Amino acid sequence: MRRIYMDANATTPLLPEVFEAMRPFFLEHYGNASSIHQQGQFARAAVDHARDQIAHLLHCRTSEIVFTSGGTESDNLALFGTLENAAAPAHFITTSIEHDAILRAAAALAKKKIEVTILPSTPQGVIEPTALLAAIRPETKLVSVMFANNETGVIQPIAALAAIAHASGALFHTDAVQVVGRLPLDLSPKGALKDVDLLTISGHKIYAPKGIGALFVRRNVRLAPMLYGGSHERQRRAGTENVAGIVGLGKAAELANIWLAEDSPIDGPTHLTALRDRLEQGILSQVEERGVNGEGAPRVSNTSSLYFDHVEAEALVIALDLKGLSVSGGSACQSGATEPSHVLTAMGLSPARARASIRFSLSRLTTAQEIDEALALIPAAVARLRDLSPTWNKTTLIPA
Repeated sequence: MRRIYMDANATTPLLPEVFEAMRPFFLEHYGNASSIHQQGQFARAAVDHARDQIAHLLHCRTSEIVFTSGGTESDNLALFGTLENAAAPAHFITTSIEHDAILRAAAALAKKKIEVTILPSTPQGVIEPTALLAAIRPETKLVSVMFANNETGVIQPIAALAAIAHASGALFHTDAVQVVGRLPLDLSPKGALKDVDLLTISGHKIYAPKGIGALFVRRNVRLAPMLYGGSHERQRRAGTENVAGIVGLGKAAELANIWLAEDSPIDGPTHLTALRDRLEQGILSQVEERGVNGEGAPRVSNTSSLYFDHVEAEALVIALDLKGLSVSGGSACQSGATEPSHVLTAMGLSPARARASIRFSLSRLTTAQEIDEALALIPAAVARLRDLSPTWNKTTLIPA
């Protein structure tokens, strides 16, 4: 069976170009980047080059890139590094639609006497600047809002939110795992994101390996380490560098820069946007009682979250998997959870509709043929499951 992969928000495939860049650092150039001998200095040069590649993608200084083990560590480092030793009273603001790496860290911070405010979402999945304005206060130390949601793909007004935080004297962090390489990001002192102080990157969401990530830390932001040991990463993240992973992340950043230059997601529909819209429109035209979560809000080009009433998402994921199509019921980090998605319920979806939602997330390797093949599978799978549902009204007509 030929498989079709549409779960890129969970992880992207490792590109051959990225693997080839990494290969020598597994077998030939295995030196420790902290060693002063030739093998060590070769590894150090590779780490420095990767840092340059990532800084070029983000339009920031190389010294502002801190390598981590991935998105979760970067998120935690951003929060605990700025808040754990904050002078009292300390107030932290985040949102109801964040990844668990933020929400569970926020819960841990609350136990350390950091006051936490959770901003609500609109039905489209957007965090409005007015909500932040109403919540922020003089003792607010940090605001964290994800750039684009991993379940719905909805993009937040990050520049406006960051400006509000700065105007009140607070730092601003964004989990940009789902937008790096998909949207142009300018973190330079005069760039569109000049008010963003901390930004999270994860390698395996941009065709690099799992187990590597980075945190952008703007110059002059004081960051307490979470790990204690050597003086790696300018004493911000102790531990021997994962040279091969760092090289892979750097190569993936270089490729992302090329792709962004080839087709701007801002100026017009990209290859992925066209494929995503083709998939969405095909499903909407063939299936009854369905809809797009986050419809009407700006979304990243590859992501579509749809609900199918009278269907359990888990059953539909399994049914499609048996036919060779890999999709997700939401965040991979929530796989197996019995509760409905906290993101979708925060947007106002009922528990039943949230449990009936499927996420399709395309990669740069997705083809038009795969979209057509998926469209041949999805309506039939939905129909079969609805035939088994006691709530399905078989006489319902498709909405106009």
